[in-house]
Amino acid sequence: MLNFSRSAVFAILLPLLIGILCAVPTFLPDRVVSQLPGFMQTRVNLGLDLSGGSHLLLEASTQDVAKQRLTNMEEQVRTELRRGDPRIAIGDISARDGKLSFMVRNPAQVDAAVERIRPLTQGAGLTGQRDFNVEVVNSSTITITPTPAGIDNAVKSAMKVATEVIRKRTDELGTREPNIQQQGDNRIVVQVPGLQDPKALKDLLGKTAKLEFKLVDYTANPAEVAQGRAPVGSEVLSYPGNPSGVPRIAVRRQVMVSGEDLTDAQQTYDQQTNQPNITIRFSGAGGRKFGEVTSQNVNRPFAIILDNEVLSAPNINEPILGGSATISGNFTVETANQLAIALRSGNLPVALTVVEERTVGPGLGADSIRAGLIASIIAVVAVALFMFMSYGRFGMYANLAVAINVLVILGVMGILGATLTLPGIAGFVLTIGTAVDANVLIYERIREERRRGRNVVQAIEFGYKEASRTIFEANVTHAIAGGIMLALGSGPVKGFAIVLLIGIATSVFTAVTFTRMVVANWVRRTRPTDITI
Repeated sequence: MLNFSRSAVFAILLPLLIGILCAVPTFLPDRVVSQLPGFMQTRVNLGLDLSGGSHLLLEASTQDVAKQRLTNMEEQVRTELRRGDPRIAIGDISARDGKLSFMVRNPAQVDAAVERIRPLTQGAGLTGQRDFNVEVVNSSTITITPTPAGIDNAVKSAMKVATEVIRKRTDELGTREPNIQQQGDNRIVVQVPGLQDPKALKDLLGKTAKLEFKLVDYTANPAEVAQGRAPVGSEVLSYPGNPSGVPRIAVRRQVMVSGEDLTDAQQTYDQQTNQPNITIRFSGAGGRKFGEVTSQNVNRPFAIILDNEVLSAPNINEPILGGSATISGNFTVETANQLAIALRSGNLPVALTVVEERTVGPGLGADSIRAGLIASIIAVVAVALFMFMSYGRFGMYANLAVAINVLVILGVMGILGATLTLPGIAGFVLTIGTAVDANVLIYERIREERRRGRNVVQAIEFGYKEASRTIFEANVTHAIAGGIMLALGSGPVKGFAIVLLIGIATSVFTAVTFTRMVVANWVRRTRPTDITI
């Protein structure tokens, strides 16, 4: 057990050396780290409580989810009744009072229309209910009403998508290790370390970026549009840039092409005016759809709508078949770039508003780091003195293992891109204190074996062998607790659990395998007849 081949020594020292090397960039200034090779630019990121940053609490509007579901259902109903055989003719679909209603022109086809629409509804989770109720009113009118269970299920789905969209947008800003998680049923917490001015982040996250192309309803009465009234099948939207001076315009509710058909969006410049604009590219299906609609509606205006506000309403002079388009408006370079990021990352399925905002100054983080360093130094010195006074040479071996263990933990965190928080520092201090537990068990077992009369080599062999079982079992239970905290915890609890789990793995390796190699090397070199522990 005390025989280590060269390959075994290499296998032990190599991961420790890699861990130490990966920990070094954490202690170097940014300008030095930027000049290192890519694989060496592994640094431990500091959390919000250590480096300062911005904390935002976003709240979703459930009414937007219900409205969007009605819009989607309206489009599905139109498509299904048109393409069926026989085709079912219906009047304009009205979306009022939170439900859809329309009249079937041929009363004999009402039952057939209901049979085609019902498959468009789905089960609302495990509630046993449908997400929409389909009913016949007045023998020829069909109403489609969303159920409470369907809305709740849609909100849950929308919040999951919104969380991922926010994560993509935050990453696009170049931030490091943001913490984004859902809180409750309709709230999302966003924490971005190192970001002291959250204005750009708020502007980006608050933008739904719901892009739509719709035909302008030129049959609408301008006087009624000015008062906010539109014909059935149309809606009135805000249009601040309307050349007629009326800040409203009537558009058809049916969406020609939406932001879901986009594959890319980039901030560009107009070649004639040099004004910032946004160039968008459609997917293959989206490009074909856009080409068909523009081909069928030449010399008619269409509206480019962002978050229910019309950016512009140009005339379709000729079919647009290139699979791309340009969005122009009163953009600055910054606002155009933010909108391009929002469109690339996908539109939010629900509008989000900032209900809480906090900015954590770096001074508080500096105080926390200073206090954590002091606590860590005191812990290291106290543990080192105790081990040396209790176990002499063997205590120094344990101290060496603890020092290597701390560096390896930092190296592993850098490789994983983990974030160090204030609770993480507490996990560090705890790891330092418990890292020598394994050595204490081993050395006490060696003492016991010597008292039983075994020689030095046998005592060391049995000490490591028998104590290793206890160490393994104790750390397994320790790791289970840490794993539960990591899986079920959030924020500070996760930060503590990450450091704890990494520390368990590295401390067992350094305290058992590394010290055994060092002790075996000392025994082979000196051939002691007795040992003092």
